[in-house]
Amino acid sequence: MPTRDTPPRLFCFGLGYTARVLAERLLAQGWRIAGTVRGDREAETLARGSFEVYPFDRARPLADPAATLAGTTHLLSSVPPDAEGDPVIDGHGADIAALAGLAWAGYLSTTGVYGDRDGGWVDEDSALEPTGARGRNRVSAEAAWLALQGDHGVPVHLFRLAGIYGPGRNALATVRAGQAKRIDKPGQVFSRIHVDDIAAVLEASMARPNPGRAYNVCDDDPAPPAEVIAYACGLLGLAPPPLVPFEQAELSSMARSFYRDNKRVSNRRIKQELGVELSYPNFRSGLDRLFAAER
Repeated sequence: MPTRDTPPRLFCFGLGYTARVLAERLLAQGWRIAGTVRGDREAETLARGSFEVYPFDRARPLADPAATLAGTTHLLSSVPPDAEGDPVIDGHGADIAALAGLAWAGYLSTTGVYGDRDGGWVDEDSALEPTGARGRNRVSAEAAWLALQGDHGVPVHLFRLAGIYGPGRNALATVRAGQAKRIDKPGQVFSRIHVDDIAAVLEASMARPNPGRAYNVCDDDPAPPAEVIAYACGLLGLAPPPLVPFEQAELSSMARSFYRDNKRVSNRRIKQELGVELSYPNFRSGLDRLFAAER
């Protein structure tokens, strides 16, 4: 934890929705926060606060990585891989490997690396069998991050996130926007996780580092997506949209690809090894809290 003279410094490659929640929590504890965004306008907005912000993407790496990363004690990447690989590793893997005093590094991956299990359970020891290109890219990115540990001793931790929801990004917002659909695909379930619980898991890992370890980050209740929409409609006092058979549903190619995978994800490790107690162990408790906060 921070001291008065030398507070820890978190550097986030990708100060997006999830990373900002963690950053705000640590900032309130006295940490120094720095990170990257893709757009100059977003960088200007965040820089008005208490973050050091730098532009970054594959085509525009950090201008002075040694100076930008200097003093980093904890590093988090939420930047997704592309068809060429992991942009952070490709652009700055050597710079990360050269950091002195790095106590913890985290990479935000996805439970999509497990592929389809026909509704069966997976844990962190399950084989990685992605069904699509995005999942295969994630498996390759995980391997690239772990290679930083194996080759250079970087204290890498992998976090395989389920579907993320929270303020502004949830079934309530989808219903209000008139974009909610109830897809009928018998037996289909998804795991999900509230963004606050993601931040809690990351903090717990920082307090108990175990380099090379992977963690599933999800709640206790894999559930059919149609059930989540129906519950959100109930909170809002609205009739749920009708069930539409999956084969007849008008879905984007990306949305349709999510239905290719059907599995239940175990979160036992974050509880047993990191001592995490989820604030929102199921979608009902999460949506209840979001609805109350909005009112």
